[in-house]
Amino acid sequence: MKKIAFLLSILIFTSVWGQDDMAIKSQVASAITELREFIAIPNDALNADDIDDNVFWLKRKFGERGFNTAVLDTENMPLFFAALPVDDAKPTILIYMHFDGQSVDPSKWNQPNPYEVVLKAPDGDGFKTVSFGELDDDINYDWRLFGRSTSDDKSPIVMLLNTIDLLKKDGKEIPFNVKVILDGEEEKSSKPLPKAVKQYRELLEADFLVIADGPVHPSGDPTVVYGCRGITTLTLTTYGPVKPQHSGHYGNYAPNPGFQLAQLLASMKDKDGKVTIPGYYDGIAIGDAAMEVLKSVPDSDAEISDKLQFKSAEKVGGFYQEALQYPSLNIRGLGSGWIGDKARTIVPESATAELDLRLVVETDGNRLKKLVKDHIAKQGYTVFDHVPSKEERLAHDKIITVTEGSVTDAFRTDLDNPYGQFLVKTLGESFGKDVIQIRTTGGTVPIAPFINELKIPAFIVPMVNPDNNQHSPNENLKIGQLAYGIKAFYGMLTSELN
Repeated sequence: MKKIAFLLSILIFTSVWGQDDMAIKSQVASAITELREFIAIPNDALNADDIDDNVFWLKRKFGERGFNTAVLDTENMPLFFAALPVDDAKPTILIYMHFDGQSVDPSKWNQPNPYEVVLKAPDGDGFKTVSFGELDDDINYDWRLFGRSTSDDKSPIVMLLNTIDLLKKDGKEIPFNVKVILDGEEEKSSKPLPKAVKQYRELLEADFLVIADGPVHPSGDPTVVYGCRGITTLTLTTYGPVKPQHSGHYGNYAPNPGFQLAQLLASMKDKDGKVTIPGYYDGIAIGDAAMEVLKSVPDSDAEISDKLQFKSAEKVGGFYQEALQYPSLNIRGLGSGWIGDKARTIVPESATAELDLRLVVETDGNRLKKLVKDHIAKQGYTVFDHVPSKEERLAHDKIITVTEGSVTDAFRTDLDNPYGQFLVKTLGESFGKDVIQIRTTGGTVPIAPFINELKIPAFIVPMVNPDNNQHSPNENLKIGQLAYGIKAFYGMLTSELN
């Protein structure tokens, strides 16, 4: 009898689970239609008209779901705000996403228009285009939607909207006040955000913040991230002759700015990739509990090496997750003279390096920039913040222009925070899997203003596939991630806090 009862319970559970999956798959079909419509609105962060067009779409779509909406003016692009009617007895979740995207070069894409979604199915090591009509019979979760911002970051917005639809169909009451803030220039570092959060503080008040941006862990398992690195930038330009000169006439005589810059950059790191500038890693200590969490992430250094095709990693940390706990010093671009078919036999007039410095909570971006500039001066350079004049060129042996970028701060929430524990528990129950907890992710989301001003804990709950090509040509979203995101939001918005 007990065996029959056990089998019956399994059948009932399987039936309910199957109905749940069928309901989500039906909602995924709606989400695909809505995402195609959303992607068709260009969203270049550099184009104000694009941002306005997207805001208009968002007002309509959130309004249809019963949200009160507002366009929040800033010193640059507006923010979009939406909230369901507030009940003072409920805790409040604030959800941050962004709707702007990187610029596109259509010539680099394998489709005519990056803003017109193309459906593709796996085909060997690549993908083949298929008709959207083929989704009428069944939705294949392994197929993909290709288009700009399909993964970064329009799809999580569509996931949330369709979760609200499903909650209404199921008659579920949300045990939270839900507020949504959507950024229109995240891809431009969100410079107006700190002032805007201060200006709209009362509107944005919440108990905790969830950032729906970025990819899940490469394993595909549910992921909660407790922090991310910040970023700042430096542009370094060294100088040779005032105009390019024939290398036959002036090679061995006119200073070569390329060699100067190469020697300078080489002085900043040792052979293991560690920054040699004194004080660069000051203040960073990783305790035993944090180290245990870092080691629990199921990364494979060998797989990363194989995927990226290099033999030995830099040794800032002992393994990948540990490396992300330290600030980086990265050369993101180098330029001098001409290369390839356009190469010329000249001594260039200048050489430029673009640096980005990824920040962690313990490091201040302005302090690190000063350390780099002080190091440059110790190498015998006179440092300018402008292109030097003739008089300045003749007065100094080695000159350099250093231009500083703005600072986006890092953030990190304690690993034992109760809201983090709620998210881990909820996602674990939703997917029946252990949740991967990541202390700090390598990328940057401009969230520090919310934490500094609102004094609330923040967590990243990524939704999209890790191989999505965000910021690159052929950006894509695996259709199964729409189901993942709807299921994740559904769990978060129906579970009670302990």
